[in-house]
Amino acid sequence: MTTINPITLDKQIDRFGLWSAVVLVAAIIISLFIPLDVPGGYGAEHADRVEWLTENRGLFILGWINQIVAMLSLSAVFFGIAWHITEKNPLRAILAALAILLSVVAFIIPKFIAVWTIPQLATATAAATGAVGADMANQLLVILNVSIPFSLYTSFDYLGFWLYAVFGLLVAGPLYNEDMSSKVAAVTAGLFGIAFHGLLAALLLGVLQSPEIEASFSWVFILLIILVVAMLLRFRDRLKLQS
Repeated sequence: MTTINPITLDKQIDRFGLWSAVVLVAAIIISLFIPLDVPGGYGAEHADRVEWLTENRGLFILGWINQIVAMLSLSAVFFGIAWHITEKNPLRAILAALAILLSVVAFIIPKFIAVWTIPQLATATAAATGAVGADMANQLLVILNVSIPFSLYTSFDYLGFWLYAVFGLLVAGPLYNEDMSSKVAAVTAGLFGIAFHGLLAALLLGVLQSPEIEASFSWVFILLIILVVAMLLRFRDRLKLQS
């Protein structure tokens, strides 16, 4: 009976985490050059959005495929973090991995809708009045607006980020270690979890209004980038030690 050497498995996970972090950084850079919605997304008129989606169908699809790659890569990095804390706190590691698994489900639904459904809805909406499915397509396209924070589409996205915040709170303590990369990763993971929940509480209490959501939450996501860079260095250092 073949058994898996734990050290070999550690090395495989660290290598997988390292390359996932590299792919994620590349995807983030690519995303800076590919628009995900009509310019001025939140305040754009519906007719302008339909026209933009029709004219930029390929670019829109490419942009959201890149988002899927980024999301899956970030999830892989987070699974690597969950693996790292198994020795210190196995229960937290299991709960953290479960949170990431659920986040993948939450994220993949709207992102697949962006790639598959929204371009078709835009085409149907732009068709002549009375075309098959045109009325329904127009209504669904409004519901699935990718820029308005209270649309059905963005609700799934924020659900995924909330699960990231839960993950951050779970791993922050056990992840903290003597090396600098682990310390930075642990602190940023904890700060993300606390900051996101704080903003969520402000939103639920009415302190934060809908037009302010995107700007208020955007700075928190910078912590995720810092976390990924720190873990990239952590994965690299662990691979060097194992070699």
